[in-house]
Amino acid sequence: MRKHHREKLCETRVENFGVKVGELIIFQDVNFTLNCGELTALIGPNGAGKSTLLKSILGEVAHTGKLNYFDAKGKHLRPIIGYVPQTLKFDATSPTSVLDLFMACLTWRPVWLFSASSIRERVLKNLQRVQAEYLIDRRLGALSGGELQRVLLALALEPLPDLLLLDEPVSGVDEIGLKIFYELAAKLCAEEDMAILLISHDLEMVKKYADRVILLNKRILRYGNVQEVFQSLEMQKIFFSLS
Repeated sequence: MRKHHREKLCETRVENFGVKVGELIIFQDVNFTLNCGELTALIGPNGAGKSTLLKSILGEVAHTGKLNYFDAKGKHLRPIIGYVPQTLKFDATSPTSVLDLFMACLTWRPVWLFSASSIRERVLKNLQRVQAEYLIDRRLGALSGGELQRVLLALALEPLPDLLLLDEPVSGVDEIGLKIFYELAAKLCAEEDMAILLISHDLEMVKKYADRVILLNKRILRYGNVQEVFQSLEMQKIFFSLS
C-alpha cells in the first residue's frame, strides 16, 4: 500500500446502488465513497456483480441509487468518468495504428478527413502519462496485451477524469506488464489526484498498491483499508477457505 497521501479534496459517493434482472438480484444496498488521490480495489468471487457495478456507475446499466460527486469546494457536480474495459475487440490484421484509434475516438469527423499532425501532440501527451509514447505509430494488432491496456488507459485519460474505472485491465497480462500497470495506476492517483476503482483478481497486487478495498458478493461484505479487509472473516471464507 502507498504510504503518502495528499489531503483528500474531492469524493464520489455511490449510494444505495442495486441492479436486478427480472427477479434475479445482481447486487443490492451498495454504498461506498471513492476519494480522489486513492486507488480502491474491487474484489470478489466470479458472479459477484463487479463488472455490472462498474457499468452501472457509467450509466450503461439501469440501477437504483445515486452517484454523487463533490469537488474540492464541496460543490455537487457531474463527474468526468474514464473507463478501461477488460479487452478491446478489433481485427488484429487491420493496419489501424494507435494514433488512428485515438483519432477515431477523439474526433467527430471521419479519420480520413482529419489531419493526423493536428492531434499527434495531444495523443503523445496522453501516451507519455502511461510511458507508452513510443507506441503511437504501432499497429494495434502488433501490441502485446500489456501494451494494449496501457494504450486504452491513455485513451481513458482524455479528458482527464475525476473517476477512473478499470475493469480487470490486466487480465492475461504477464507479470512485468501487470507490475507496470499497477505502478502507473498508483502514480496517476498521486499526481493527477483522481479516484480509481479497479476490479482485480490479483490479491498480491491489491495488497501492494490499493489504498482501500471493497469485497463484493451481491452486496458489500467488507470495505476498508487492505489490512481490515484481508484479515476479515468474510475474506477468509471467500478466498482462503480450504473447504
